[in-house]
Amino acid sequence: MQAFFSTDPSLSPQDILAFFVRRWQVEVTFAEVRAHLGVETQRQWSDLAILRTTPTLLRLYSLVTIWADNLLANSAVPYATAW
Repeated sequence: MQAFFSTDPSLSPQDILAFFVRRWQVEVTFAEVRAHLGVETQRQWSDLAILRTTPTLLRLYSLVTIWADNLLANSAVPYATAW
């Protein structure tokens, strides 16, 4: 069992759950980006390199997600891995 709370007493229970669901989608996206693209584990020497690389990695993740969604929507089966 889980309890969901809010500091805004005017929110309905449905609103609180809707906010949780929206936040959860963002958290999952960042977890996937960290796991698969190495965000937050970059080994650059300068802060400028990190500031330049992180948005690029997020864009790359977004493009791959959009392309995969388009492939599946058009009934195309992605290639299976060789192993």
